[in-house]
Amino acid sequence: MYMELEYSSIKEVHILAGQQKKVIDGLYLKNMFISGANNLENNKELVNSLNVFPVPDGDTGTNMSLTMNSAIKEINNAKDDNVFTIAELAANGSLMGARGNSGVILSQILRGFAKALKKEMQINSKTLANALMEGSKTAYKAVMRPTEGTILTVIRESAEHGIKIADKTTDLSCFLEEVVNQANRTLDKTPDMLPVLKQANVVDAGGKGLVNIFNGMLFYLNTNRIIQVTDKTTQIETIDEITKSETEDIEFGYCTEFFIKGKSMNHEFFKNSITSMGDSLIVVGDENLIKVHIHTNSPGLVLEKAIELGRLSSIKIDNMREQHRETLIHDEDKLSCKKKIGIVAVAVGSGITSIFKDLGADEVIEGGQTMNPSTEDILSSINKVNADDIIILPNNGNIILAAKQVKYLTSKNILVAQTKTIPQGVAAIMAVDQDRTLSENELKIQHAINDVKTGLITYAVRNSNFNGVDIEEGNIIGLIENEIESVGSDITEVVNKAMDLMVDEDSSLITLYYGDEVDPKEAEILFKDIKEKYCDCDVELHFGGQQLYYYIISVE
Repeated sequence: MYMELEYSSIKEVHILAGQQKKVIDGLYLKNMFISGANNLENNKELVNSLNVFPVPDGDTGTNMSLTMNSAIKEINNAKDDNVFTIAELAANGSLMGARGNSGVILSQILRGFAKALKKEMQINSKTLANALMEGSKTAYKAVMRPTEGTILTVIRESAEHGIKIADKTTDLSCFLEEVVNQANRTLDKTPDMLPVLKQANVVDAGGKGLVNIFNGMLFYLNTNRIIQVTDKTTQIETIDEITKSETEDIEFGYCTEFFIKGKSMNHEFFKNSITSMGDSLIVVGDENLIKVHIHTNSPGLVLEKAIELGRLSSIKIDNMREQHRETLIHDEDKLSCKKKIGIVAVAVGSGITSIFKDLGADEVIEGGQTMNPSTEDILSSINKVNADDIIILPNNGNIILAAKQVKYLTSKNILVAQTKTIPQGVAAIMAVDQDRTLSENELKIQHAINDVKTGLITYAVRNSNFNGVDIEEGNIIGLIENEIESVGSDITEVVNKAMDLMVDEDSSLITLYYGDEVDPKEAEILFKDIKEKYCDCDVELHFGGQQLYYYIISVE
């Protein structure tokens, strides 16, 4: 069983290869990407375990692996194997499949990587160094406040080292080996850059994921062998296609999607030229890349028009009339009345999902910690909502960045609310006013978010120490605004400790959402005790059905 390559095995493989490679082509790059993705897949649980909090929510490895697998899905559909096509398809696929902050940052690294390889037919040490550097720059630009000691530092210092040595070797194996060594050196330093990593005695999870990708790519470069996934059951499941049908009587039967790649293209001119060919038209992009979505009865004519502008890729044509009848009826009911503002929320647990639907969410995406939805998942839900203005409630800090990418993939007006917890999401959706603009709602939502406190009750999966507090595996942990504030051996005890810290004289409403592992009778007893203790507050108890967290607590 192949696992992650270490320094020694990299050296041995290089010696065994014994043959210099001065350039590689697109097919070679494709296989390197696949090998890198598979190596990350094999090691994703190790990466997950590095998430700094000792709670069962580590998902960096999973998010990065799903993002890479989405990239591989795209490059496997490549019509040609030139370097730029492979790199750009990897970038496009990773963007659509990006999950969590780490996945979005990875997609931006691939975006910059592809940008630097534009028009390249082969890759040598210099072009690879430039591509890595452009990947680093693009990733930094995508993050509002870049934090050193993360995957950003690992890619930047690796790229800078690559630029420094690119003139000294024409052997790509030697070059990439040096880049990987630098990546490992930087990764080892991340605990010194981020105190939270040092306290947990771990390196940065995102940086570790990137090193796994690099190691897999280097393995193929040295051996001409793709690392195989050791557990086939862990491979990414195919993302459900966006439901295209809107009514039982479909006027335009083929949902047609594709990219146009060219030079100096005018996407508005193209949009006007195909408007009469169908409906549900979306044409977005820039002068070099245009994404097209249209419902039409003549997909061939649309493609003929598009090919006048440039090269077509990622063509998908779906016959919407063959969609399942139950789905048609479901969508028809939802689309019967156009709303001024649509709401898409991310929720974890069947109970919390129902609550968001009852409060007016048009689409609720099942997801949250450890199962972040991708950019494509969010885009799919947006496309189902019959509204031009959409508010997205991510309800998890690790989903906000992926949600923001949707703005570039749709013609709808998107507001991504900065909701990082379920209680913030509930407060936000209750603040939405259908008679106000998105900008006005943004202010109302932010005020609502500022007025709510969030507590999470979960358990430790490892021994650790945070801020001088010893935590043993199996301990019950109380987090307030994502900071560990109480530790104990009893759930009720930790809940009460957290409540004492959260409730003050200004508090008026306490809401508890109990998880799928909590006995409803025990939840009811806790509810009555809290209601009696905080008699000046309104106290509510709801079944949340969430995993990982025994209770989610909201105090307003």
